[in-house]
Amino acid sequence: MPAANTAGAPAIFVDKLTKKFGSRTAVDQISFSVPAGKIFGLLGPNGSGKSTTIRLLCGVLLPTAGTGTVLGYDIVREAEAIKQNVGYMSQRFSLYEDLTVGENLEFYAGIYGLSREECRQRRQELLTLAGLTARQHQLAGALSGGWKQRLALICALLHQPRLLILDEPTAGVDPVSRRIFWQIIRQTVTTGVTVLVSTHYMEEAEDCDLLGFLFSGRLLGFGPPALLKQQANVANLDDVFLAYVEREGEPG
Repeated sequence: MPAANTAGAPAIFVDKLTKKFGSRTAVDQISFSVPAGKIFGLLGPNGSGKSTTIRLLCGVLLPTAGTGTVLGYDIVREAEAIKQNVGYMSQRFSLYEDLTVGENLEFYAGIYGLSREECRQRRQELLTLAGLTARQHQLAGALSGGWKQRLALICALLHQPRLLILDEPTAGVDPVSRRIFWQIIRQTVTTGVTVLVSTHYMEEAEDCDLLGFLFSGRLLGFGPPALLKQQANVANLDDVFLAYVEREGEPG
């Protein structure tokens, strides 16, 4: 299904997006816009609302209030269209460990409805991109954590999504593997794909074009890393976040 947005429209747009679970507000009237072809980093501690925001954008959860579009599709009325045009990867390895690398790719190609020729072409492109060609006959369960994450990433890219969503994809992965993983992300963005990534690592956040800082469900800051540091008059993103939290105060 082709994306619904016109040229120049944002890949992600939300206006006063809110999600409540009973009396608890997990996402509190957040608003932002992400242009297509950018890396958007969503930062915040555990419980800040990152995963809930991602589920809202994917059409998995319905908002309590507010509006939003992803690739031009309304997150409430056109959730199924969003799911067809988005690639998703979580921090937990969710592929089949008793299948080989190549078999995992073939399995997901079938789920996404790729033809045999499309599967063959995409499989070779992505194995090369992730440096997994020599491991394509190895069982996924025998891979190290870093190699598993690379496999999960290229499985999420098989159907050539317009938006790639990565929910803390490098948690627990060694620094070298994280660096290679981010090289793959940057290469992917050069093809026009938009990337939303949630992360705890500030060095990864520096690689993003735009950042959003979440705390207790509120969006405390949004913009390019350099601008956020300049506005807070600090030298690093850790201090930016500390400045936001001190300004807002701990929740009551």
